[in-house]
Amino acid sequence: MASNKLRNNLRDPAPVRWGLRIVTIGYVFLLVAWPTALVFKHAFGNGIGAFFKALQQSDVPHALQLTATITIISVLINLVFGVIISILLVRFEFPGKRVLSALIDVPLSVSPVVVGLALVLVYNSRDGWFGPTLDQHGIQVIFATPGMVMATVFVALPLVIRELVPVLQEIGDDQEQAARSLGANALQVFRRVTLPGIKWALVYGVVLSLARSLGEFGAVKIVSGNITGQTQTATLAVEQTYQNFEQNTSYAVAALLALSAMVCLVIVAILRPKESE
Repeated sequence: MASNKLRNNLRDPAPVRWGLRIVTIGYVFLLVAWPTALVFKHAFGNGIGAFFKALQQSDVPHALQLTATITIISVLINLVFGVIISILLVRFEFPGKRVLSALIDVPLSVSPVVVGLALVLVYNSRDGWFGPTLDQHGIQVIFATPGMVMATVFVALPLVIRELVPVLQEIGDDQEQAARSLGANALQVFRRVTLPGIKWALVYGVVLSLARSLGEFGAVKIVSGNITGQTQTATLAVEQTYQNFEQNTSYAVAALLALSAMVCLVIVAILRPKESE
């Protein structure tokens, strides 16, 4: 009872709490909810039939298919290497560990446009470091799907890792060592001990990586060349159709991307309570 009274006395006055709530809700509404709602309003303004018709215009289906392909490949790559790097950072000590941990956060601080330009300089088929050699073997990276996948993987790289690392640190390695002492090999330890402990953090990181990959624009635009019907993704289609005064198509594609991201966030919201059970 005394602790509850003390806690109540330490709380901020009601006007302060309500003021903070109003400011926070107003900020989120003006910055996120209102602009997003306007996109959906324009996308469905002429009915759901017009919405689906707009998604079938010109090269939009190819752009959506390419986006889905790049997203799936990028998420799978980040899933595999995200788990490997997370375990490496938490379970092992090696020279350069802090440098590696810092490099993982580079995609969060560097503009995606810079990333795209760097990939062009390295893999350009004319004067890049590796581009001419790859081109001789019939492998095109820039202005092709491989370069777009690399750009997308880069920008979403930290999301899986930064979800897994704290969970691995929290659960420790006592159970893993016990499993090894009983004769389990590395794969068995990961599948039966490590994976069950990190599964919800892994799902959370994958969903965030999926949402980030769907909406990538800057790096992909640089490495793709934005060739209609070939290397144009959904985000690039939004820009081009809007500039070509095809607003209905632009709003429809933008709404579809926003809806996909929202579905990812809903999944995260559903999974969060399970993570703490």
